[in-house]
Amino acid sequence: MWEEFKKFAIKGNVLDLAVAVVIGGAFGKIVSSLVDNIIMPLVGVLLGGKSFEKLSFTIVDAEVKYGIFIQSIVDFFIISFSIFMFIKILNSLKRKKEEEVVGEEPKVDPEIELLAEIRDLLKEQKQEKAGN
Repeated sequence: MWEEFKKFAIKGNVLDLAVAVVIGGAFGKIVSSLVDNIIMPLVGVLLGGKSFEKLSFTIVDAEVKYGIFIQSIVDFFIISFSIFMFIKILNSLKRKKEEEVVGEEPKVDPEIELLAEIRDLLKEQKQEKAGN
């Protein structure tokens, strides 16, 4: 069982996933900081100094803090859009690299080109003889 676990844990996919989780966590913190410290203060100014997080209402003894929920939705959309843009940029860079590789025509050695011509001539002669 230990050997199976080692094979599973050392596979490239598991390590790639672990790296992605760590980077994703760090990226999430950066975007959360962007939302909390830059975007939401600007939105607060537009709303006349009000903050989403302070929005609430009470029913009997329960306080419903719907502003925090709205803040979470805004955070989600900003993080989702940021990740979408990041992936889109990576994909466009990947496509450009693939196009460069595909666009390059391999240089054919003149000797190989000459041998190919001789081969084609021999095939033609063989077909002419078979046709007679």
